[in-house]
Amino acid sequence: MTILPSVYWGSIEWYAHIMQRECVLDLGENYVKRSERNRTRIMTAGDTMLLSVQLEHADRPRQPIRDMRIDYSKRWQHQHWTAIVSAYRSSPYFDHYADRLEPLYRKPWRYLVDMNCELLDTVLSILHRTDRMPRLSTQYVACTESDTDLRDKKRGATIDVAPYVQVFSDRQPFVANLSIVDLLLCEGPESVAILESCRL
Repeated sequence: MTILPSVYWGSIEWYAHIMQRECVLDLGENYVKRSERNRTRIMTAGDTMLLSVQLEHADRPRQPIRDMRIDYSKRWQHQHWTAIVSAYRSSPYFDHYADRLEPLYRKPWRYLVDMNCELLDTVLSILHRTDRMPRLSTQYVACTESDTDLRDKKRGATIDVAPYVQVFSDRQPFVANLSIVDLLLCEGPESVAILESCRL
């Protein structure tokens, strides 16, 4: 089994586990700063860019992830969508999926986990794989020796992704573990086969 943290969009590795293994989404853990829980990386013309969701009181220690509230005092939603449009408007599938993604950046969620769960629902719906929805746990999930724990921020990605054509591949080397947004907008329906072929 793979134990997943709640994440903002989620990386290719995160979704490869969902496609290939039995997974549980741990909503009972504490929030971890500077992690995928409220961050995602996309490819831009110059380099990769980190998009970070603003949170209220994110510096308080040992806060349950389910209690983390989103901070709208800064226009992070507008900034994130502008960055995605700028980076991916020339991608093969931007026009196919933009009308599914853009409304997500106008919706005012109160809690981070609610937003993250809706992003997960949206991705699985786009991929026509809602059958792969992980089981949700509101209690902390203890890890056994046979489990893979993706909650550990320090573990680093351990995924082997077959290279696909990224938007700026003419000037940038391939980056293997970006946001699922990169894979979706570059590969569209082929994303499922790529996720299923990743070596975990």
